[in-house]
Amino acid sequence: MVKMIGAVLIILATTWTGFEASRHLSERPRQLRLLKSALQSLEAEIMYGHTPLHEASRKLAAQLSRPLSWFFEAFSKKLTESETTVKTAWEESLSEVWKFTAFKQGEFEIMKQFGETLGRHDRHSQQKQILLTISHLEREETDAFEKQMKYEKMVKSIGFLSGLLLIILLM
Repeated sequence: MVKMIGAVLIILATTWTGFEASRHLSERPRQLRLLKSALQSLEAEIMYGHTPLHEASRKLAAQLSRPLSWFFEAFSKKLTESETTVKTAWEESLSEVWKFTAFKQGEFEIMKQFGETLGRHDRHSQQKQILLTISHLEREETDAFEKQMKYEKMVKSIGFLSGLLLIILLM
């Protein structure tokens, strides 16, 4: 009886682990779409609303879901509450929130490079930088979606099958 309960717990734990890994794979493309949408909103605020960067970031934080809302909220607070450059505030906010996202190193580099140009140019040059960043993120989104399609089902299966293997080895 104890062996059966242990076997069920092992299956549940490894299956849950597989589903969590699968969720991470599906979360990355969703967060990339949200990030692209946020940058498009930022572009609209800069180009047509003539909104200051801290105010545009605050508005974006209110519109987005976590963890991206945390990023724009932290960025806005750093711009208003401390004497710092836009680049430094962007990088610090990115570093703080990055661990809560499903993004990879490629997205981090893209966003870091974007932060280096943010607020340094006139509105039209800034618009070009935003569009360039969005195109890079689209490439990453395509890659993330392909990985999701390729590995999502496999990861779920591996979770369950590794539990079965572990039970067989322990019996």
